[in-house]
Amino acid sequence: MQKLIPYIVVVFIYLAVAADFWRAPKLAEKSKHLKLHSMMIALGLLVHGWLLHQSIFSAGFNLGFYESVSAILWLTVLIYWVTDRDHQLHSLQAFVLPPAALFALLPAFFSSHHFLPDANNSLFIAHVWIAMLAYSLFTFAALHAALMAIAERSLHHKSSLITLPSFPPLMMMESLLFKIIGLGFALLTITLISGMWFSEEIFHKALDFNHKTIFSIASWFIYAALLFGRYQYGWRGLKAIRWTMIGFVLLLLAYIGSKFVSQILLGR
Repeated sequence: MQKLIPYIVVVFIYLAVAADFWRAPKLAEKSKHLKLHSMMIALGLLVHGWLLHQSIFSAGFNLGFYESVSAILWLTVLIYWVTDRDHQLHSLQAFVLPPAALFALLPAFFSSHHFLPDANNSLFIAHVWIAMLAYSLFTFAALHAALMAIAERSLHHKSSLITLPSFPPLMMMESLLFKIIGLGFALLTITLISGMWFSEEIFHKALDFNHKTIFSIASWFIYAALLFGRYQYGWRGLKAIRWTMIGFVLLLLAYIGSKFVSQILLGR
Protein backbone atom coordinates (compact mmCIF):
# COMPACT_ATOMS: atom_id res chain seq x y z
CA MET A 1 0.00 0.00 0.00
CA GLN A 2 2.85 2.40 0.82
CA LYS A 3 4.12 1.94 -2.73
CA LEU A 4 0.84 3.37 -4.06
CA ILE A 5 0.91 6.55 -1.95
CA PRO A 6 3.12 8.69 -4.30
CA TYR A 7 1.02 7.57 -7.29
CA ILE A 8 -2.16 8.59 -5.48
CA VAL A 9 -0.58 11.94 -4.58
CA VAL A 10 0.15 12.66 -8.28
CA VAL A 11 -3.37 11.62 -9.34
CA PHE A 12 -4.94 13.76 -6.61
CA ILE A 13 -2.90 16.85 -7.53
CA TYR A 14 -3.56 16.59 -11.28
CA LEU A 15 -7.28 15.87 -10.92
CA ALA A 16 -7.80 18.50 -8.21
CA VAL A 17 -6.35 21.27 -10.40
CA ALA A 18 -8.34 20.15 -13.46
CA ALA A 19 -11.56 19.79 -11.44
CA ASP A 20 -11.16 23.31 -10.07
CA PHE A 21 -11.43 24.66 -13.63
CA TRP A 22 -14.39 22.50 -14.59
CA ARG A 23 -16.20 23.27 -11.31
CA ALA A 24 -15.75 27.06 -11.17
CA PRO A 25 -13.73 28.42 -14.12
CA LYS A 26 -14.15 32.09 -13.23
CA LEU A 27 -12.99 31.54 -9.67
CA ALA A 28 -10.08 29.38 -10.86
CA GLU A 29 -8.80 32.29 -12.97
CA LYS A 30 -8.18 34.54 -9.99
CA SER A 31 -4.53 35.33 -9.35
CA LYS A 32 -4.41 33.54 -5.99
CA HIS A 33 -5.87 30.36 -7.50
CA LEU A 34 -3.51 30.46 -10.49
CA LYS A 35 -0.46 30.69 -8.23
CA LEU A 36 -1.76 27.81 -6.13
CA HIS A 37 -2.43 25.76 -9.28
CA SER A 38 1.08 26.47 -10.56
CA MET A 39 2.65 25.33 -7.28
CA MET A 40 0.47 22.22 -7.16
CA ILE A 41 1.36 21.26 -10.73
CA ALA A 42 5.06 21.80 -9.96
CA LEU A 43 4.74 19.45 -6.97
CA GLY A 44 2.88 16.91 -9.11
CA LEU A 45 5.62 17.08 -11.74
CA LEU A 46 8.34 16.49 -9.13
CA VAL A 47 6.63 13.41 -7.67
CA HIS A 48 5.62 12.11 -11.11
CA GLY A 49 9.18 12.61 -12.39
CA TRP A 50 10.62 10.74 -9.40
CA LEU A 51 8.24 7.82 -10.01
CA LEU A 52 9.25 7.70 -13.68
CA HIS A 53 12.92 7.69 -12.74
CA GLN A 54 12.30 4.74 -10.41
CA SER A 55 10.33 2.72 -12.96
CA ILE A 56 12.53 3.46 -15.99
CA PHE A 57 16.07 3.45 -14.54
CA SER A 58 15.87 1.18 -11.48
CA ALA A 59 17.04 -1.94 -13.40
CA GLY A 60 18.58 -0.83 -16.68
CA PHE A 61 16.60 1.24 -19.14
CA ASN A 62 12.99 0.08 -19.11
CA LEU A 63 10.78 1.84 -21.64
CA GLY A 64 7.64 -0.28 -21.57
CA PHE A 65 4.30 0.90 -22.94
CA TYR A 66 2.90 2.35 -19.71
CA GLU A 67 6.20 3.94 -18.72
CA SER A 68 6.56 5.49 -22.19
CA VAL A 69 3.08 7.02 -22.26
CA SER A 70 3.44 8.24 -18.67
CA ALA A 71 6.77 9.89 -19.57
CA ILE A 72 5.30 11.54 -22.68
CA LEU A 73 2.41 12.97 -20.66
CA TRP A 74 4.81 14.08 -17.91
CA LEU A 75 6.79 16.01 -20.54
CA THR A 76 3.53 17.39 -21.99
CA VAL A 77 2.44 18.71 -18.57
CA LEU A 78 5.94 20.17 -18.08
CA ILE A 79 5.78 21.95 -21.46
CA TYR A 80 2.32 23.25 -20.58
CA TRP A 81 3.49 24.43 -17.14
CA VAL A 82 6.51 26.30 -18.58
CA THR A 83 4.54 27.78 -21.51
CA ASP A 84 1.64 28.86 -19.29
CA ARG A 85 3.90 31.20 -17.35
CA ASP A 86 4.25 33.45 -20.42
CA HIS A 87 1.17 32.72 -22.53
CA GLN A 88 -1.66 32.45 -19.96
CA LEU A 89 -2.93 29.05 -21.13
CA HIS A 90 -4.78 28.13 -17.93
CA SER A 91 -7.59 26.35 -19.77
CA LEU A 92 -5.28 23.75 -21.26
CA GLN A 93 -4.75 22.07 -17.91
CA ALA A 94 -8.37 20.94 -17.97
CA PHE A 95 -7.43 18.88 -21.06
CA VAL A 96 -3.94 17.61 -20.26
CA LEU A 97 -4.09 16.82 -16.53
CA PRO A 98 -6.81 14.08 -16.49
CA PRO A 99 -5.02 11.80 -19.02
CA ALA A 100 -1.71 12.59 -17.29
CA ALA A 101 -3.27 11.45 -13.99
CA LEU A 102 -4.51 8.21 -15.57
CA PHE A 103 -1.20 7.25 -17.18
CA ALA A 104 0.80 8.31 -14.12
CA LEU A 105 -1.18 5.71 -12.14
CA LEU A 106 -1.13 2.77 -14.58
CA PRO A 107 2.56 1.79 -14.08
CA ALA A 108 1.70 1.09 -10.42
CA PHE A 109 -0.67 -1.71 -11.47
CA PHE A 110 0.65 -2.93 -14.81
CA SER A 111 4.18 -4.04 -15.52
CA SER A 112 5.33 -3.70 -19.14
CA HIS A 113 9.07 -4.35 -19.02
CA HIS A 114 10.86 -3.50 -22.25
CA PHE A 115 14.55 -3.03 -21.56
CA LEU A 116 16.39 -1.22 -24.34
CA PRO A 117 19.78 -2.45 -25.54
CA ASP A 118 22.95 -0.41 -25.18
CA ALA A 119 21.56 1.55 -22.25
CA ASN A 120 25.05 2.84 -21.45
CA ASN A 121 25.36 4.58 -24.82
CA SER A 122 24.72 8.24 -24.01
CA LEU A 123 23.99 9.10 -27.66
CA PHE A 124 21.37 6.37 -27.85
CA ILE A 125 19.76 7.58 -24.60
CA ALA A 126 19.75 11.13 -26.05
CA HIS A 127 18.05 9.78 -29.20
CA VAL A 128 15.28 8.19 -27.10
CA TRP A 129 14.65 11.31 -25.02
CA ILE A 130 14.69 13.61 -28.06
CA ALA A 131 12.08 11.32 -29.64
CA MET A 132 9.92 11.44 -26.52
CA LEU A 133 10.25 15.22 -26.29
CA ALA A 134 9.16 15.49 -29.95
CA TYR A 135 6.10 13.31 -29.25
CA SER A 136 5.32 15.41 -26.17
CA LEU A 137 5.52 18.65 -28.18
CA PHE A 138 3.13 17.23 -30.78
CA THR A 139 0.81 16.03 -27.99
CA PHE A 140 0.83 19.57 -26.64
CA ALA A 141 0.19 20.90 -30.18
CA ALA A 142 -2.77 18.54 -30.66
CA LEU A 143 -4.32 19.58 -27.34
CA HIS A 144 -3.65 23.21 -28.19
CA ALA A 145 -5.27 22.75 -31.63
CA ALA A 146 -8.35 21.24 -29.94
CA LEU A 147 -8.48 24.27 -27.65
CA MET A 148 -8.22 26.56 -30.68
CA ALA A 149 -11.13 24.73 -32.35
CA ILE A 150 -13.27 25.40 -29.27
CA ALA A 151 -12.14 29.03 -29.24
CA GLU A 152 -13.10 29.35 -32.93
CA ARG A 153 -16.59 28.04 -32.16
CA SER A 154 -16.91 30.45 -29.23
CA LEU A 155 -15.83 33.34 -31.43
CA HIS A 156 -18.62 32.57 -33.89
CA HIS A 157 -21.13 32.05 -31.05
CA LYS A 158 -21.60 28.37 -31.89
CA SER A 159 -22.76 26.08 -29.14
CA SER A 160 -20.17 23.72 -27.72
CA LEU A 161 -20.34 20.85 -25.28
CA ILE A 162 -17.22 22.19 -23.57
CA THR A 163 -16.98 25.60 -21.95
CA LEU A 164 -13.59 26.77 -20.76
CA PRO A 165 -12.53 30.10 -19.25
CA SER A 166 -10.77 33.04 -20.87
CA PHE A 167 -9.22 32.00 -24.14
CA PRO A 168 -6.12 33.99 -25.07
CA PRO A 169 -6.37 35.89 -28.38
CA LEU A 170 -6.54 33.44 -31.30
CA MET A 171 -3.56 35.09 -33.01
CA MET A 172 -1.44 34.43 -29.92
CA MET A 173 -2.66 30.84 -29.71
CA GLU A 174 -1.94 30.32 -33.41
CA SER A 175 1.54 31.79 -33.14
CA LEU A 176 2.33 29.51 -30.20
CA LEU A 177 0.95 26.49 -32.08
CA PHE A 178 3.35 26.99 -34.98
CA LYS A 179 6.30 27.62 -32.64
CA ILE A 180 5.59 24.32 -30.89
CA ILE A 181 5.11 22.49 -34.20
CA GLY A 182 8.30 24.00 -35.60
CA LEU A 183 10.33 22.84 -32.59
CA GLY A 184 8.65 19.43 -32.61
CA PHE A 185 9.33 19.07 -36.35
CA ALA A 186 13.04 19.82 -35.82
CA LEU A 187 13.24 17.20 -33.05
CA LEU A 188 11.27 14.66 -35.12
CA THR A 189 13.72 15.19 -37.99
CA ILE A 190 16.66 14.53 -35.63
CA THR A 191 14.84 11.46 -34.31
CA LEU A 192 14.30 9.95 -37.76
CA ILE A 193 17.88 10.60 -38.89
CA SER A 194 19.46 9.33 -35.66
CA GLY A 195 17.08 6.34 -35.70
CA MET A 196 18.47 5.29 -39.09
CA TRP A 197 22.02 5.64 -37.79
CA PHE A 198 21.38 3.66 -34.59
CA SER A 199 19.60 0.94 -36.54
CA GLU A 200 22.86 0.23 -38.37
CA GLU A 201 25.17 0.93 -35.41
CA ILE A 202 23.39 -1.02 -32.65
CA PHE A 203 21.13 -3.54 -34.38
CA HIS A 204 23.45 -4.12 -37.39
CA LYS A 205 20.66 -3.92 -39.92
CA ALA A 206 19.08 -1.28 -42.14
CA LEU A 207 16.04 0.57 -40.90
CA ASP A 208 12.94 -1.62 -41.26
CA PHE A 209 10.14 -0.08 -43.28
CA ASN A 210 7.43 -1.39 -40.99
CA HIS A 211 4.20 0.39 -40.06
CA LYS A 212 5.98 2.37 -37.31
CA THR A 213 8.54 3.78 -39.75
CA ILE A 214 5.94 4.47 -42.45
CA PHE A 215 3.58 6.31 -40.07
CA SER A 216 6.50 8.32 -38.62
CA ILE A 217 7.68 9.41 -42.07
CA ALA A 218 4.09 10.17 -43.13
CA SER A 219 3.62 12.40 -40.07
CA TRP A 220 6.93 14.13 -40.89
CA PHE A 221 5.62 14.97 -44.38
CA ILE A 222 2.30 16.21 -42.95
CA TYR A 223 4.05 18.59 -40.54
CA ALA A 224 6.51 19.67 -43.25
CA ALA A 225 3.59 20.50 -45.55
CA LEU A 226 1.83 22.37 -42.73
CA LEU A 227 4.89 24.51 -41.97
CA PHE A 228 5.46 25.15 -45.68
CA GLY A 229 1.80 26.10 -46.13
CA ARG A 230 2.04 28.49 -43.20
CA TYR A 231 5.23 30.10 -44.52
CA GLN A 232 4.24 30.20 -48.20
CA TYR A 233 0.46 30.63 -48.14
CA GLY A 234 -0.30 31.84 -44.63
CA TRP A 235 -2.33 28.80 -43.60
CA ARG A 236 -4.18 29.34 -40.35
CA GLY A 237 -7.43 28.65 -38.55
CA LEU A 238 -9.29 25.40 -39.18
CA LYS A 239 -6.93 24.31 -41.94
CA ALA A 240 -3.95 24.49 -39.57
CA ILE A 241 -5.94 22.67 -36.87
CA ARG A 242 -6.92 19.82 -39.23
CA TRP A 243 -3.37 19.29 -40.50
CA THR A 244 -2.05 19.36 -36.91
CA MET A 245 -4.52 16.68 -35.84
CA ILE A 246 -3.84 14.47 -38.88
CA GLY A 247 -0.09 14.58 -38.21
CA PHE A 248 -0.65 13.77 -34.54
CA VAL A 249 -2.89 10.77 -35.31
CA LEU A 250 -0.20 9.36 -37.64
CA LEU A 251 2.45 9.89 -34.96
CA LEU A 252 0.19 8.24 -32.39
CA LEU A 253 -0.25 5.21 -34.64
CA ALA A 254 3.52 5.07 -35.21
CA TYR A 255 4.70 5.22 -31.62
CA ILE A 256 1.99 4.33 -29.11
CA GLY A 257 0.15 2.01 -31.52
CA SER A 258 3.25 -0.10 -32.23
CA LYS A 259 4.20 -0.27 -28.54
CA PHE A 260 0.65 -1.24 -27.52
CA VAL A 261 0.45 -4.04 -30.09
CA SER A 262 3.94 -5.46 -29.50
CA GLN A 263 4.16 -5.15 -25.70
CA ILE A 264 0.57 -5.36 -24.45
CA LEU A 265 -1.30 -7.50 -27.00
CA LEU A 266 1.59 -9.73 -28.14
CA GLY A 267 3.54 -9.60 -24.88
CA ARG A 268 6.95 -9.08 -26.53
